[in-house]
Amino acid sequence: MFDIKAIRDEPEAFDAGLAKRGLDPQAAHLIALDETRRKVIAELQELQAGSNAAAKLIGGLMKEGRKDEAEAKKAEVAANKARMQELEAAEREATGALDTALSAIPNIPLDEVPEGPDESANVERHKVGEPRALNFEAKEHFDLGEALGLMDFETAAKLSGSRFVVLKGALARMERAIANFMVDLHTTEFGYEEVLPPYLVRDQAMFGTAQLPKFADDQFAVYKGQSSEEEDRYWLVPTAEVPLTNLVRESILSEEELPRRFTAYTPCFRAEAGAAGRDTRGMIRQHQFSKVELVSVTTPQASLDEHERMLSCAEEVLKRLDLPYRVMTLCTGDMGFSSRRTYDIEVWLPGQKMYREISSCSVCGDFQARRMNARYRPAGEKGTAFVHTLNGSGLAVGRTLVAVLENYQQADGSIAVPDVLQPYMGGKTVIGA
Repeated sequence: MFDIKAIRDEPEAFDAGLAKRGLDPQAAHLIALDETRRKVIAELQELQAGSNAAAKLIGGLMKEGRKDEAEAKKAEVAANKARMQELEAAEREATGALDTALSAIPNIPLDEVPEGPDESANVERHKVGEPRALNFEAKEHFDLGEALGLMDFETAAKLSGSRFVVLKGALARMERAIANFMVDLHTTEFGYEEVLPPYLVRDQAMFGTAQLPKFADDQFAVYKGQSSEEEDRYWLVPTAEVPLTNLVRESILSEEELPRRFTAYTPCFRAEAGAAGRDTRGMIRQHQFSKVELVSVTTPQASLDEHERMLSCAEEVLKRLDLPYRVMTLCTGDMGFSSRRTYDIEVWLPGQKMYREISSCSVCGDFQARRMNARYRPAGEKGTAFVHTLNGSGLAVGRTLVAVLENYQQADGSIAVPDVLQPYMGGKTVIGA
């Protein structure tokens, strides 16, 4: 969400930012909507002032016996009141039109973000670790899991349809172990506060982090009982970013309280409406998956440093699991709607013989804060400013399980358990074939 005043002040700069995303100019249209709103407000204020002045005169005119003039003023006030009701409706309509237009526009990329139409223009930032040399043909995770009898897509399809999985035994425990390891790392070493948020949220929360209105088709909506009324609608969280970021909605923090850092391990639910035909087999792209999310709320001055810090926290998970990965800076055509800059961490999957995304870390500036009305009071100042928000996966738990299976597979189909996970697995060192 944007400040219309800033757009009025620098329309060329705003349109130039949109052009980096491959979008047409919007400033003139937005300014025209704002002009309509401002004219309505100005007329409304003028009528209100006139009505207040006339109302003050009526009593005096009556006392002076100037009844006809008093009645004329009463008629003037009545006419103004009727017109004001029309203008108040017009103001709501004009404000709604402007807000709707503003809410559909993605965030402006930072200057250093590479420009490009899609993932082909992403830029490698750095690479860590080398793929293991295997003396056998690497299998993909679903072949390994199914051969172990611990990963069941067929039964999941009977229960829920496609893009679901049933994990059993040691693989179910390993997914839980991975999540516990991540949460422990982020809370004990990196200072994130663990949160257990609701998994159902209202429209306002989804709007605050910009999943609504533009991406409604990618979400799962649920209703109370048999109701189909909007007031009975909830959304299953597509990521814990939604409830964690909205923890500060409609609040004013002190500068001393910042940064706030939250982490949560939650299930996530996505309709994957835009992913038809992609990764239809396996656990890479599912309707339900689990993730450990990182969210930071900070000052504008600290947000870019916080972005680097968040990236390093997410990277540390892969370093301790001894999984090779690379970090990509996403181009303007591949970054998310709310982001000003995004780093993707891609882990090496020997079964696929390619790097695949396992985390996205984004800095959003005040884009989400404006939608949530989340502010802070700078030290020593009376006024307030919008906070900056950041979010990242630390990491996607299911995809981390995929990476462990493929990178720690052995020639006989068994899976070696990474050292850091063994305490969470009851000392188990191998998941046997």
